[in-house]
Amino acid sequence: MELSIRSVTAKDRQCWDDYVSSHPQATPYQQYAWLKAVCDAYPHKNASLIAFNTNSEVVGVYPAILMVNPFTKDSLCALPYCDLGGPLTDTPHIEQQLETAIRSRFLKSKKSFIDSRTNRVNGDSPVDFDKKKVRMLLELPSSSDELLASFKSKLRSQIKKAEKNGLVYTVGRDVKLLEDFFRVYTRNMRDLGSPSHSKRWFQSISEAYGENHIFSVVYKDDIPVGAGLVLSVSDKACIPWASTVRDYNKLAPNMLLYWSLLGYCADNGVRCFDFGRSTYEEGTYKFKKQWGAQPELLEWKKIYATGTQTSSTDTASSSSKAREAIEGMWRKLPVSVSTALGSLIRPYISL
Repeated sequence: MELSIRSVTAKDRQCWDDYVSSHPQATPYQQYAWLKAVCDAYPHKNASLIAFNTNSEVVGVYPAILMVNPFTKDSLCALPYCDLGGPLTDTPHIEQQLETAIRSRFLKSKKSFIDSRTNRVNGDSPVDFDKKKVRMLLELPSSSDELLASFKSKLRSQIKKAEKNGLVYTVGRDVKLLEDFFRVYTRNMRDLGSPSHSKRWFQSISEAYGENHIFSVVYKDDIPVGAGLVLSVSDKACIPWASTVRDYNKLAPNMLLYWSLLGYCADNGVRCFDFGRSTYEEGTYKFKKQWGAQPELLEWKKIYATGTQTSSTDTASSSSKAREAIEGMWRKLPVSVSTALGSLIRPYISL
């Protein structure tokens, strides 16, 4: 098949999104909105390619960002700040042609590479998940009532516990919810010892995604104590950020937060909910599994200029002791300071 492959521009947004929304393997991150949000909020560049056939029909897209870094060499990521990116195409042959094109355009030395984040769709063959990174997917029924009825009694009682503790939630897209979300998010990131994204980043997401995003904020006596952001495409949704205020965790805000978003999605046409990345059978995996979510293997890799590929993980390059020391110091910072510093550092961390 003869293809025309070129760099994507803002004029291609409609045909790009039409293709992505109709592709069975698409995620919300592969929409043009993610590329726009990254470039609007941070100093990075859109490096994405789009492929057309001889009838001028889109047959493949390769979303990618050139991360402009003042401290090191620029790098290519598909895609930053999320679990999944990489190409969507009609055929493996088109995918290979897009990959070859992006390597030839952006990888100028043998050591340069594309930081590629893809997934392996579950098939008939058994998959070894042990100690590997997975994303957790939940199939949703056509209503929140059906969803609630499908939960085990223990899970339903945990949701009711949050309500009995006086927690309430609001779902929407207005500025107040974004502000309250950011307040919870920055507090939680400080407590975790991690730099936070800037408010401008979330404003850019909100502006770029429009009706394809939603905030939920959980309140205790008008104080925001839990918050999450969901993005959607077609009948699929994902939750890239969810946070709670640690001091209120005994009231179970996380249970009400996830229920509010899952229920909203079920009532609004979402049929597959992506809980995001976890290590198989560890940490947050069990929290997500209790809702009924099932694992799908994530395949993160480095694709070099020569075409050679190596497996990649999200393990920090620094030693665990050094990392723990930095996190410990970060936790002691006032939230205002950690937020200001985070907005300077976070753009250059692709995870």
